[in-house]
Formats: sequence, C-alpha cells, structure tokens
Amino acid sequence: MIYSVRHVTKFRYTPAVRESMMEVRMQPRTESNQHCLSFDLDVKPSAVMMQYRDFLGNSVHHFDIAGNHSELIIKTSSTVEVLPVPEPSISHAGSWSELDALVSAGDYWEMLLPSTFARPTPLLEELAREMELERRGTPLRMLFDISEGIHEIFSYVPNSTSVDSPIDHALSDRKGVCQDFAHIMIALVRKLRVPCRYVSGYLFHAKTDQSLVSEGASHAWAEALLPGLGWVGFDPTNDVLCGERHIRVAVGRDYGEVPPTRGVYKGGAESELSVSVTVALSETPAPVEEFGPALVLSRTPAPVTSRTEQEQQQQ
Repeated sequence: MIYSVRHVTKFRYTPAVRESMMEVRMQPRTESNQHCLSFDLDVKPSAVMMQYRDFLGNSVHHFDIAGNHSELIIKTSSTVEVLPVPEPSISHAGSWSELDALVSAGDYWEMLLPSTFARPTPLLEELAREMELERRGTPLRMLFDISEGIHEIFSYVPNSTSVDSPIDHALSDRKGVCQDFAHIMIALVRKLRVPCRYVSGYLFHAKTDQSLVSEGASHAWAEALLPGLGWVGFDPTNDVLCGERHIRVAVGRDYGEVPPTRGVYKGGAESELSVSVTVALSETPAPVEEFGPALVLSRTPAPVTSRTEQEQQQQ
C-alpha cells in the first residue's frame, strides 16, 4: 500500500510569546517493509530548518522562531509505501532459550531496563499477577496473550490521560489511550526479559475496520524482539499484529524519546494545542490545505516560569 499522510499541529498563545524552539519527529522511517517516498515540512512563521538523525535512526527536524508570535503552525506531508509482511506462525516461533541467546549476543540492554514511562509500579505488579504473567509457551504466544489481555482489561477513552501521565493513571482507572497501552505492554514485556520498544506512527483506517484509535491523531504501539523474526509490532489498543496499515515514524524506549513535537516557548502565555491527522490511500490523497477536523489535545495555562514545554499526546 502507498499512503498519503498529512499532519497539522497548531499552537495558539495568549498573549503572544517572545520565542519558541521546537523539535519535530514526523518523518516516516525507511527500513524493512516500509519506504518513505517523500516528506515535506512547512512552518509558519517561517524558520530555518535543521535536521539530524538520533541514535536510533529517527529523523529529527528542529527550528527556532525568535520573534513575537501568537500562533505556530507545523504542517507535514508524507508519501509512504508499506509492503505486507507474512504473519508469524506460532508453530515457527523461537523458544525462550533462543531468545535469551539472541539477547546475550546483542546490545539490547536499553530496551530491557525500566524507562520514564514504562517502569514497574505496585499497580503494574498487581496487573501482572492478574494476567498470570510468566514465561510459558513461546515468546510469541506470550506476547499475543499480553496484547489481548490489555485490550480486554482496559477501555479506550480519548483524552482520559495527558501527555505526561504515568502508567498508574491508566492502571488505576482501567482506561487510557494508545500511548498508555503501549507503555503498559512495554513494562510487562520487559519484566519477562524480552527487549521491547515504543513506536510512534500512524494508522490507516479502512472503512471496514473496527479500530479504536481516533482518526485525527497519531498512533503508538510496541515492538518486541523475537528470535528468527526480529522486531515484531503489537498494537494492544486494537489487539492486532502491526501490518501494512501501521506507518512507523520513530522508535524509542518510551514516548519521552519520540514525541511528534517537543519544544519550549518564552513568555507568560496560555497555550492551546490542536492536531489534525489524515491518512489516505495515495490513489485518493488528502488535499494539501484541507485536513480532517482538528483534535484539541490540551490547553496549558500561563506558566509560572518564562519557559514552558509543549508536546502532543498520541491518542
């Protein structure tokens, strides 16, 4: 499949801010079965754009707007080809001993250790006991069970958590968004000594699918390392293996390393963030200037300090 992706992020400030600096991680990765055919980034007010790749190969664009401004608009446009991948068979999955040998021979420690948003807590331990989390069967079968368990236990409720919510918020309320479910799965999988990482990206909504994710937002899921298969994506929000409808943008230990936008601004302003995402088949691309309805993701009151961070949550 070839997809056309449009992602518009708007920050509005009242009153105007004096300066803002921003990092953007929205360029789809090129690797394995996915190829980013084109990527364009437009910013208003205009700014000089710099680009680099971080230590995990994610494309990062960053810029600085020095003058006063009451609005910041970031528009990206991508064309991405995602090829189908055969679904792994339980009967051909590797064993736990093969997984341990794979891990010991490689450098995966950073995807095994607790991270900011994916760390053990008493509530996570309670969930692990409820799910009878232990090594059994094959690693692949165990990961299927974890994804299915999260999907059954938790309710998907947009805007029920915030961008910086710890997993305990979702664990206590038994509801959250894709960002929370990915973090919970990562924390559980790492307890089994399986390397697991966070994936930021997009999901194509076919007319006939039953996806729970909001169409106007970016998406997130988990990837685990399995013997003979490499990194395999699991989408616990929808309880599916990641396939050709999942478009990968960035990978990291958790959301904190790969937010679509991360920045700061100077000034005692109240800010409002709205996001609009459209993913369409390339045969019927979304218009460049017309996007789906924006989701108002957050409103930030005027800061006490002169520097305020601004990020967008993955719904």
